[in-house]
Amino acid sequence: MSEQPDSLEAQVAEWRPPWQREEGAAARPDTPDDEPADTSDEYAQAVAAQDAPEPPRAAAEEPPRAAPMPVPDDVDLGAVLEAILMVAEEPLAEEFLASVLERPLTQVRETLGRLSAEYTGDGRGFDLRRQTGGWRFYTRADYARYVERFVTDGASARLTKAALETLAVVAYRQPVTRGRISAIRGVNCDGVIRTLLARGLVEECGSDPDSTATLYRTTTLFLEKLGLDSVDQLPDLAPFLPDDVTDIEDDEQR
Repeated sequence: MSEQPDSLEAQVAEWRPPWQREEGAAARPDTPDDEPADTSDEYAQAVAAQDAPEPPRAAAEEPPRAAPMPVPDDVDLGAVLEAILMVAEEPLAEEFLASVLERPLTQVRETLGRLSAEYTGDGRGFDLRRQTGGWRFYTRADYARYVERFVTDGASARLTKAALETLAVVAYRQPVTRGRISAIRGVNCDGVIRTLLARGLVEECGSDPDSTATLYRTTTLFLEKLGLDSVDQLPDLAPFLPDDVTDIEDDEQR
């Protein structure tokens, strides 16, 4: 019988881990090497280079932005203001214009006042007025009916009595909900509110904390139409209120 099994069993019995072997004993071919990789090992060098953290990259330097240049002294400030106000879609405050043009506020304010006086003195068809906290070109009131005829092409642009009443309630009670407007007027105001929203005279401004109903207020366009800076300049409403207005307010709160 062959002695191969006995010799295999003897080899297994004599096997020891590397750390238990005698010094100088030859290591098995599959024994892992704990020493650092040889510098001549190209594969180990490639792995080490891949695992090494990349050096921090320098932040890309943004090109310096050119500082805004103030309007030179040899340029007519009035002409510059005219050009800006001609394309403005809403009144521009004096502070904003002074900041944009980098000119003193007093100089901008005096120039705007001078232009307005020149247009009025020359009888121009347009006027430069300060309204809603800013300056803007407007049609002179003497020629408003002709401009209205051109814009509306003969169609009436007037608000109905119901729309005017609703607009007045919003102006004096803002912010106000549709329910309160209807309670004050005694009729449903949903259709009228939609008309005022479409005309840009009122706008939504959040919701009532108690009922979560939408709140409404007047817009900047409303102030422009009336020639006011703020709603604080609205005339006192007390002389026009009915005697039972207190009862109406009490009914609202119930």
